[in-house]
Amino acid sequence: MQVAKGSYPWYSCGIALGIAVLFPLLAGMSFHILNVAIIMLIFILFSSAWNFLAYSGQASLGHAAFFGIGGYVSTLIARSAGATSFATILAGGCVAAFIGFLLGLTCVRLKEWFLAMVTFGFAVILQVVVASSLAATTGGWDGIVSPRLIPVSLPNYLVIEYYVILAVTVVSIVAIYLILRSRAGLAFAAIRENETEAQAAGINPVRWKLLAFTVSSFLTGISGALMVHHIGFISPEIFSADNSFWPIIYSIFGGLGTISGPIIGTVILTVVWDSLKEMGLTYERFVIIGLLLIVVVIFLPKGLVSLPEKIRERYAQRKKG
Repeated sequence: MQVAKGSYPWYSCGIALGIAVLFPLLAGMSFHILNVAIIMLIFILFSSAWNFLAYSGQASLGHAAFFGIGGYVSTLIARSAGATSFATILAGGCVAAFIGFLLGLTCVRLKEWFLAMVTFGFAVILQVVVASSLAATTGGWDGIVSPRLIPVSLPNYLVIEYYVILAVTVVSIVAIYLILRSRAGLAFAAIRENETEAQAAGINPVRWKLLAFTVSSFLTGISGALMVHHIGFISPEIFSADNSFWPIIYSIFGGLGTISGPIIGTVILTVVWDSLKEMGLTYERFVIIGLLLIVVVIFLPKGLVSLPEKIRERYAQRKKG
């Protein structure tokens, strides 16, 4: 996996950003479409954070733990302060990063899927603790109301919220890109490809993997805080396996280890999922998404980002033939 692969020319990024900026106008200010778009942006950030961890050769099956930590911390601080703010969201991300750092101290030496199982177990434990031991504070399974990111009393509050979350998502993805293009990105790639050789070359795997785990946890906590302040509610369901698996599915579907992969995967699967819902399909949606994922993994193992390259190769072979 390389940053360059699966990336697109800058003009393509500009076009995509332009569409995103104009989207509220293109969507005709539809409440439903804007709501779906906001959730899609949050999961683009969540998926990019998970993909960042995978780039360093680590895997997590329980990233919903940090998603939920960010959401609960931001919500509890916002409720005590009487309103939400960027400070509470940042606090949610920082606490998630701190917990991720502590977990990483004991787990980054584990191989990929051993670490994945530890994170999965951690998410399950957190869900039980929040729902039972901390029920007096968290509301248990009934959950608690979370202050909205933008007060609903403001005109076009949902449009403002869309642009705020778009800005946070874009800045986060640019930050991920810059990190992966830096010395840290080279260290992550070396560790992922061969940890023993990387260590022989003077790279400290534990230090760099811990950095990746902490940054990924921070961004995941931010996305979790944005989610709960968008929907205005949080419960232990936020730690569910669904929230751990979706960013993995989006990343693999779009292109694991690329900047654009999680974005493309999230956008396409969200559109498909919501369209099937509008058609009245329920359980069938899972079957269709599962089939799409199987097809992509078999025929495009590098994800949808590799499709243009595949088409060019086929076209070149036909010209030669």
